[in-house]
Amino acid sequence: MLYETRFLLALVTTWTIEIPILIALIRVVFRDKTLPLTKIIGTGALCTALTLPYLWFILPPYVDAAYYVRIGETLVFLVEAFILNRLLGLRPVVAVVCSFVMNMASFLLGFVLL
Repeated sequence: MLYETRFLLALVTTWTIEIPILIALIRVVFRDKTLPLTKIIGTGALCTALTLPYLWFILPPYVDAAYYVRIGETLVFLVEAFILNRLLGLRPVVAVVCSFVMNMASFLLGFVLL
């Protein structure tokens, strides 16, 4: 399978995992019913669309393979927390928790599914 095809599969898989988790965290865990569902979905999709290409295509030549997962996932987690904070107006701690849970779930399930 082409690397680019694997990337697209990872992108769709990540959206499938992370967006429902983001919705559940905001609606159920943090009990925020004020944010429009379309805004949550769009922001969740944007988070992945902005970070996954960097993780797959930009970062690998610049980071030693031994540190790639640690550095790459940390950067993705932090950038996505920032995006959630700025676009959804989530408090910083809520944005960090959402980003961490979303990324941990997709990272761990990615090993199982792909």
